[in-house]
Amino acid sequence: MNIGALVVRLRLPENHSLKGKRKVVKSITSQVSNRFNVSIAEIDDHDLWQVTTLGVSCVSNDSRHANEILSHVMDFIEANRGDAEILDYEIEILHAL
Repeated sequence: MNIGALVVRLRLPENHSLKGKRKVVKSITSQVSNRFNVSIAEIDDHDLWQVTTLGVSCVSNDSRHANEILSHVMDFIEANRGDAEILDYEIEILHAL
């Protein structure tokens, strides 16, 4: 079993409240989870209204497949991010029993 993890940090420069941030994060998370069948959630920067960190995970029997899925998720976020700017991202594949 291979577990793929993607951590992506976004800056929301046009955002001026936590309510606006929730709207952007909800849009991204619902689109990604529906399109790619992965788990996604805001994992850090909960109190900052112009920065968010999202965590995405998937499970696969092939590490290349898990990496491919998360790369496609990252491409999707880049293409459909709206007013969000990608600060950093990291993909990690964990091998389990």
